[in-house]
Amino acid sequence: MVVLTRAEAQGRARVVAVRQYAVDLDLTRGEDVFGSTTVVRFAALEAGVDTFVEVRPSRLVRVELDGVGIDPGELCEGRLPLRGLAAGEHELRVEALMPYSRLGEGMHRFTDPEDGCAYVYTQCCVADAPLVFACFDQPDLKAEFRVSVTAPAGWTVLGNGVAARGGEGGRWECAPTPPISTYLMAVVAGPFHSVRTEHAGLPFGLHVRRSLGAYLEADAGELLEVTRRCFDRFHEIFDEPYPFDSYDQAFVPEFNSGAMENPGLVTFRDEFVFRSAVTDTERQTRAMVIAHEMAHMWFGDLVTLCWWDDIWLNESFAEYMGYQVLSEATRFTDTWTDFAVERKCWGYDADERPSTHPVAPDADAVPDTAAARGNFDGISYAKGASALRQLVVWLGEKSFLAGINGHFARHRFGNATLADFLDSLGRASERDVRGWAESWLRTTGVDTLVPRVGESEARQWYVDVEHRGDRPHRLAVGLYDRAPVDESRLVLRERLERDVPPGGGRLTVTLDGPRPDLVLVNDLDWTYAKVRLDPVSWGTVRSSLSGLPGQLSRAVVWNAARDMVREAELGPLEFVRVVRAHLPYETDNAVVQGVLAFARGHAADRFLVGAERTEALGLLGEVCRELLEGGGGGGVAAGGSGVRLTAARYFIDCATGPEDLLAWRAAERVPGGGPALDVELRWRLLLRLSVLGAVGAADIDEVRAGDPSARGEEAAARCRAALPSAAAKEAAWEAMFGPADALSNYLFTATAQGFWQPEQWELLGGYVERYFADVVPLAARRGPALAEAAGRYAFPEAFVDEETLTRGEECLTSGAPVPELRRRLEDQLDDLRRALGVRAAVA
Repeated sequence: MVVLTRAEAQGRARVVAVRQYAVDLDLTRGEDVFGSTTVVRFAALEAGVDTFVEVRPSRLVRVELDGVGIDPGELCEGRLPLRGLAAGEHELRVEALMPYSRLGEGMHRFTDPEDGCAYVYTQCCVADAPLVFACFDQPDLKAEFRVSVTAPAGWTVLGNGVAARGGEGGRWECAPTPPISTYLMAVVAGPFHSVRTEHAGLPFGLHVRRSLGAYLEADAGELLEVTRRCFDRFHEIFDEPYPFDSYDQAFVPEFNSGAMENPGLVTFRDEFVFRSAVTDTERQTRAMVIAHEMAHMWFGDLVTLCWWDDIWLNESFAEYMGYQVLSEATRFTDTWTDFAVERKCWGYDADERPSTHPVAPDADAVPDTAAARGNFDGISYAKGASALRQLVVWLGEKSFLAGINGHFARHRFGNATLADFLDSLGRASERDVRGWAESWLRTTGVDTLVPRVGESEARQWYVDVEHRGDRPHRLAVGLYDRAPVDESRLVLRERLERDVPPGGGRLTVTLDGPRPDLVLVNDLDWTYAKVRLDPVSWGTVRSSLSGLPGQLSRAVVWNAARDMVREAELGPLEFVRVVRAHLPYETDNAVVQGVLAFARGHAADRFLVGAERTEALGLLGEVCRELLEGGGGGGVAAGGSGVRLTAARYFIDCATGPEDLLAWRAAERVPGGGPALDVELRWRLLLRLSVLGAVGAADIDEVRAGDPSARGEEAAARCRAALPSAAAKEAAWEAMFGPADALSNYLFTATAQGFWQPEQWELLGGYVERYFADVVPLAARRGPALAEAAGRYAFPEAFVDEETLTRGEECLTSGAPVPELRRRLEDQLDDLRRALGVRAAVA
């Protein structure tokens, strides 16, 4: 696929100014193509300009420039050349038939298996707008959009501006937009179920396919409440009012991202419309995504990056503001705990791989749109948000908000760079913002903070914090003592706020009184750094972690233990034993969920083998059983937050035999006061029974018959691929990698998730070689989104051995994978090397 380079974009921006796109889409042309007519009004800024527009049609029907025809045969690899343009205004008209996508790129079309209704929606980021309309596809050529759509009767059409029926039949006209970038243009259409209201004088709407309408109705009150509260909070802290004419949120099928910040029309994956019981942590995650996308209306839509090296100006800010605004404006006041145990670990892991990059990389490091796609990762989201949280602590919230409000005022409806943003912050504060940015935004890797507690000659205790790294840190040091009556409980003696100097400098704190039982560096998780515990503090944690007050403090300790496992400083089985001792008493579901996810998916499945893995799964099953029964008070105290539901899910996942699961299935509920087996739990249980060989294809077909939905189709594909038979594995492989290319991204992912199972390594051995032979051509012919899925979900994670590593390295050097697959394989192989290192240390 042809990519746009930064040099090409800069050259085009010097000679072209785009005024307006008039885009007319015809969605009545059948199931394979749609009509797209684009009129682009633009100016050539000098005489004799040679430039091009991008369009990737099934068939280019007609092209006219200033009323004069251009041969459609001029189109080459998605580019239509415009040669010798006179200085001044021009009008380009492009008529084309465009392909519907089944992979979530361009204009995606989905037919609901439950009722046969069809739905379409656009996804134009990063470089897929030319799959929808002809355009100068780069973020710094913003323009007004006037969009019209012809849709089948009975459909609803949504756009960036308010959409209204125009004339007879299925004709819709969208209100013109302010200047926005091409990657933000959006259309959603289909027979949607909608819930509409008004807030702050603007129309608000929630939209979902009909088969999920009842579930939307059940959740609409919460969704709208979160939306209103976040909207009002953004208006309290931002001087610039919401910049668009409406706020629609469409939950669409087979969406590749969590959500997309299209101005006035945010699209979400429709798994966020819950059809089964969920935990409060999952509701909080959904609310955070709502807040994150709303923050983009300012960070990204009002003020937009110039080029993709500044992705962080969109994503890091939206991530930080999403968590912060949610904690300030809604009932979800503990969002930063979830960030610590789930989101932040994504950043830590990404930052320790060879593919790491600065939060704000040099422009030369993002030479084209293919490179840009790879940077939508844990660095640009989680690490960037962590850096901003540290910036607010260091700079002060008042100066931070003053800086970003000045930034909006100076660049509204325009584009900006890192330098522009630092200039805005510098105007609002006397601190060395540029020096801070060089340390935090232009560097890679994770600093490590290692405390040593000792006694001085004056018989005073002190904490000496060794700083391995080059960034300054403003953090809290928590000093905890065992409670006098109950030594399993810890009480906070004092929390000290201190600055750790950059460049490997040390922080020394003198303590009053006796030695604390626990010294916790980075208490409250203000900064982004790995933390270690001194030997006495680790002993205290080993015996009293569950008695540490404050879930955010406990999250910091669990993260430290997690990193010690990854660095082979703590045995994975020993980690699981700590989990067994303390997690049954945990009352915060985000902590329970995050710890169990690592313990099962990494400590047990990747770092342990044989009898030790079986022992670990057994211990985790005991944890889950105790949480289900309310052991230690954790399950009972936190029942409303979903601890029991989380425990039920992981009990299923950790089962080493089918007996308990078959009993649950027969009873249609989890014993001990646990949840009933709703549709999602039923599928989860069936998946584990499939892995264990306790059910067959007929059982899967029976459950599928009772759940004819798209999610049921995906769950059934996952279960069939998990069956431990040669025929089932070969059928799944053919579906994923065979020549038919029939699977959508979601069905491909579901099949891949079921395929590789640690319990089935003898059955799967021959597929490792086949994976590295088949994945490269598959990714090349099916495009970036499928390439990413194939590298992420179809990789043979169950095989932690040198042979798999060698085959993977050979694939990278001789297979010529497309960039999206190469990046994912590089990360997978680095994780494999780490797992091999941990296993060697354990042995």
